[in-house]
Amino acid sequence: VGSSTGGPEALSRLVSGLQKPLPVPMFVVQHMPPVFTAQLAARLDRMGPSTVVEATDGMVPRAGTIYIAPGDWHMVLAGRSANTHVKLHQEPPVNFCRPSVDVMFQSVLACYGKDILGVVLTGMGSDGKVASGEIVQAGGTVISQDEQTSVVWGMPGAVAAAGATHRILPIDEIAQAITARVTRADQFIEGRTA
Repeated sequence: VGSSTGGPEALSRLVSGLQKPLPVPMFVVQHMPPVFTAQLAARLDRMGPSTVVEATDGMVPRAGTIYIAPGDWHMVLAGRSANTHVKLHQEPPVNFCRPSVDVMFQSVLACYGKDILGVVLTGMGSDGKVASGEIVQAGGTVISQDEQTSVVWGMPGAVAAAGATHRILPIDEIAQAITARVTRADQFIEGRTA
């Protein structure tokens, strides 16, 4: 999941909309300075059934846990499939952002291949657009937040304009769509809207 301007509220609605922990890990890049990402993780952890933590270097992803990239650090996955772990680094910003959605999406795609689901929420700029296209090309799935419920339809709008999304949804429908995609893929794809 990638988000920026308006993202904390959108993430709150997404996390609280989950009925039960997902059978997969979730990775979140929210453009925020250091310290604030730890506070965001703590707040989201109280809002739904999932465990939400700020990621640390070397963490092994667990199903049902949501990992928030720490401010000023790129969060990537290293390894393959069942043998992955989180790596944090401070290489240069991408799309003027660190953490960057593109950097995180590309690393998750390298680890999990076509099984990845990318979600792009409200935010300024176009971070996430390039990697969303790569996800779609690889056979993965992308969901974007709609313009009406986005504070800024920059990031999700850029993904939609590039044709790199399968569904464009209001924020309050995204948790259900994520659950449907990771549990019943065929039914999700039948609802393709873009």
